[in-house]
Amino acid sequence: MTNEIENLFNISGNKSRKWKKYFSNYEELFNNYKNKNVTFVEIGVHNGGSLEVWRNYFSEESRIIGIDLNPECKKFEQKGVEIFIGNQSDPNFWNDFFNKVGNVDIILDDGGHTNLDQITTIVSTIDKINDEGLLLIEDTHTSYAEVYNSSKKFSLIEFTKKIIDDINLKNSKNFKQFKFSLSNYIYSVQTFESIVAFKIDRKKCSYNENLTNKGIDSKIKDMTWDGNEVNIKFVKKIFFYLKSFIRLNKLTKNIKNKINDKIISRYFK
Repeated sequence: MTNEIENLFNISGNKSRKWKKYFSNYEELFNNYKNKNVTFVEIGVHNGGSLEVWRNYFSEESRIIGIDLNPECKKFEQKGVEIFIGNQSDPNFWNDFFNKVGNVDIILDDGGHTNLDQITTIVSTIDKINDEGLLLIEDTHTSYAEVYNSSKKFSLIEFTKKIIDDINLKNSKNFKQFKFSLSNYIYSVQTFESIVAFKIDRKKCSYNENLTNKGIDSKIKDMTWDGNEVNIKFVKKIFFYLKSFIRLNKLTKNIKNKINDKIISRYFK
């Protein structure tokens, strides 16, 4: 059974390629924006088919923007669709882009898929996405493929885990905070198979407040710590992962990967 976005994909005049499960994810994530005027950006134009889908899905007044490294993609520029040519792993491109375009509502990254591409895009765009906006990273399974990663420990999935930590540290100012933090913009992370969606809303990113109502206190004992027991299996797992970590670090890294690691490592601190 197909949904509206998949139907638009199937009848698009220009070629496009998407994983089938994405369409139900799109419907879930984009449904609230359907009748609103949004500025929608997709990184990765290729043959232009998906830009046609978004132009027909969102309201006629919405602004649809495609970004690609290949200058030939300019041919897909038409009424209601703008094309920018640039490298998503270059922060200077993003500075120039937002100076021209202004803030946006939704960014869909279907671009280069390397950890450098994906992480640079996140850190370069988050503060330019409007409240109640979204940043979607597609094809996140590339985090597990050597060819897309300068280092597995700096993959998009690992960075997502760090962002989840970052969000949870907002529970208390007493927790040690990261040096590089996006928790003033991202309040929620939703994961699907091969898609990570970052939800943006600055108003929801304040430090949490612990509230107690005025109900009757029945003096029930809090047994939080009574159920904790030492598990020897857990200890064995620690030694197993330590050994695996040592083996992984013996792998030789080439010069390009070292440079890329140096660029993105600061975002993990």
